[in-house]
Amino acid sequence: MKKRIAILATDGFEESELKSPKEYLEEQGWTAEIVSLKAGKIKGWADGNWSNEYEVSVTLDNANPSDYDALLLPGGVINPDKLRREEKAVAFVRAFFKAKKPVAAICHAPQLLIEAAVVEGRKMTSFSSIKTDLINAGAIWEDSEVVCDHGLVTSRNPDDLPAFNKKMVEEIKEGKHDRQTL
Repeated sequence: MKKRIAILATDGFEESELKSPKEYLEEQGWTAEIVSLKAGKIKGWADGNWSNEYEVSVTLDNANPSDYDALLLPGGVINPDKLRREEKAVAFVRAFFKAKKPVAAICHAPQLLIEAAVVEGRKMTSFSSIKTDLINAGAIWEDSEVVCDHGLVTSRNPDDLPAFNKKMVEEIKEGKHDRQTL
């Protein structure tokens, strides 16, 4: 079954955390669309420097969560920090949780989930520097390459991409998930 996945990102995303999952999703025969704050291109971050540009598929103003089967949130330090300051981005994320659709977030991306107030009682992992932020927001944090909790897939960093990609696709294939908390 053909799936359509939204990748919410803006300038400063960790390039490998967008590129690798996007390619993996497309290898499944699915459509992976970059949703961003502005039209045109967004610039990635790799090895401590600005990196390649990626074409935005649709602006956040024109994206409807109901048109997508799942949401991917790449990390990087800059990307989630910019997105969590935009109420439209936070509302977009919340809509996927409300609809019980799979969400995959890696590295620093869970900062956006904290802002959306969707982490309480959820088992998660992340880049180590935001561990305390997640715990303070009510998440149950663990240091594992991939953690899955009722369709929410999280990983720590680019080293975890193979496990992250595999689990993300598995959850998307399963579809909507009951989101009961502990």
